[in-house]
Amino acid sequence: MRVGSGGAESIRAGAVAGVLALLFALSGCSADQPEQGPAAVADAIEVDALATHLDNLQRAADDHDGNRAAGTPGYDASVDYVAGALRDRGFDVQTPEFDFGTYGVKAQGLTVGGRATDARVVEYSPATPAGGVTAPVLALPDGDGPGCEAADYDGRPATGAIVVVSRGVCPFVDKARIAADAGALAVVVANNEDGPAPAATLGTPDAGSIPIMVVDKNTGMDVAAATTPVTVLVDAESRRITTRNVVAQTRTGATDNVVMAGAHLDSVPEGPGINDNGTGTAAVLETALQLGPEPDVSNAVRFAFWGAEEEGLLGSAAYVRSLEPAQRLDIALYLNFDMLGSPNAGHFVYDGDDSEKSGEPGGPEGSAGIERTLSSSLLSRGVEPRPDDLDGRSDYGAFLAHGIPVGGTDTGAEGAKTEAEAQLWGGTAGQAYDPNYHTAGDTAANVDRDALAAHAAAVAFTIASYADSTEGPNGVPARADRERIRGGSA
Repeated sequence: MRVGSGGAESIRAGAVAGVLALLFALSGCSADQPEQGPAAVADAIEVDALATHLDNLQRAADDHDGNRAAGTPGYDASVDYVAGALRDRGFDVQTPEFDFGTYGVKAQGLTVGGRATDARVVEYSPATPAGGVTAPVLALPDGDGPGCEAADYDGRPATGAIVVVSRGVCPFVDKARIAADAGALAVVVANNEDGPAPAATLGTPDAGSIPIMVVDKNTGMDVAAATTPVTVLVDAESRRITTRNVVAQTRTGATDNVVMAGAHLDSVPEGPGINDNGTGTAAVLETALQLGPEPDVSNAVRFAFWGAEEEGLLGSAAYVRSLEPAQRLDIALYLNFDMLGSPNAGHFVYDGDDSEKSGEPGGPEGSAGIERTLSSSLLSRGVEPRPDDLDGRSDYGAFLAHGIPVGGTDTGAEGAKTEAEAQLWGGTAGQAYDPNYHTAGDTAANVDRDALAAHAAAVAFTIASYADSTEGPNGVPARADRERIRGGSA
C-alpha cells in the first residue's frame, strides 16, 4: 500500500440519529426494506467471516515461503482462494493475466582508488561479470547534452572505458545505449544537482546492454577525476513475470452504469500482507458473497482483486488499460479499499472534495459524494474519519487518471499517529498506524478487528448504496454525461 497518512481537519457530523436518517435517505431504505438493502448488507458483514478470509490468506503465505507477493506460489494460492469463494457463491469469475518485470539486486558497488563510494545501480541495469568491471575512466565534459549524442564520443577513447556523464537532457537508457555503441564497458551518471543520488530506471528489463550506476554530484566529480582504473560491480537479475487479477461481476443491474470496487490481493515479499492488504480483500470479498451474483439492484457491481500493487499498482493499471474507451465510460465509480485493520488504527476516507486544500486536488466529479457516503457510514458506527489525500498511491490511481469518480477508506500505514488523532480515536501518538507495515509481522494476529469491522461495514453499505442508485446528492455523473465530463481522459 502507498497511501499517505491523511489530513488534519476532522469531518464533523450531527447526532447519531441524524446520521442514521441520512443513511436511510442515501440508500432509499425504509422500515420494510428488502434484505439486500444497503443497511442489511452492511449488517450482514460479520467479523468472524472476515477473520476466516484473513486466516485463509495467512495460510496461503505460511504454506509458501511466508508471503503472497505477485508471481509467487503464495499469490497463486491467494488467487485460487478468492476466485474459488466467488465461484462457489455462483459468480462467473475471470482471472486475466498480465506481465511485469522485476529486478533484484544482490550486490552493487563502485570503487575508486580502492575506496568504496555511495553509488546506486539503475533499475534494470545489466549485471557485470563476477567481480565487476575494472577499467579506466572517460569523463565527458558538461555541455548541451553529455552522452546524449553519438557525436559526444567523437575523438574520445570510449572503447574499454567506464564512462562518466552528467544527469540530464536525455533519459538514462539513452546514455547507456549511446555509451555502449561507442564501446564503453559501463556508465556512471553523476547527479547534476546537489543532494543524494536519485533513484533511476532504464524502464524495462531488456532496455540496457552495459551496466549503469548513478552517484551524487560530489562523487561524480571524484570518479571523473580518477587517474587509476575504477571498478563497477552489479550483481542483479531481471525477470519477466506473468500474474493475474481476479474479476467478477453481478449478472443483474445495468452494465452501462457499473459500480466497481477493488482491493489489492498481493503482499510484499517480506511478509504475508494480512493488513496490507488481506483486510481490504476480505471486506470486498465478503460484500460480494453477501450480495451474491444476482442481487436485486439497479446497477451491476464489479469486484476486482488486483495483482502486483506492491510492484507499482500494475494490476489495476493493466486492467484499466485493457478497456476500450466505451467500457471505461460504463464504470460509474471506483471504490478502493487498502489496509482496513491497522493495529494503531487511524480512520481515513479519501478526500474527494479536497477539503484539506493540501497535496493533490480532489477527485473527479462525484468523488465528493462518495466521500460523504463512506464518512456517514463510519460515523453511524461511532468512527469519525478524517480526509486522506488522493495522491494516486493506491489502485484507484488508474481510474482517477481517466476521470472516473473514486473513493475509499484506510486505517493508515507507516505514518505516525498525531496527538490529536490519538485523542479522537485512541491508540498511541507518535507510533505508526501499522508498526508491521511491509514486514513479516503483518499477520492475521496483528489486525485490529474492531477497526476492520467498522470499515468493512462501510465498504458493504457504500457498494450496496450505489448498486441501488448512483443518483441524488451523493451521486455521480450519468452515463450520458460522462464522455463530456471526462473528456480526453475517458
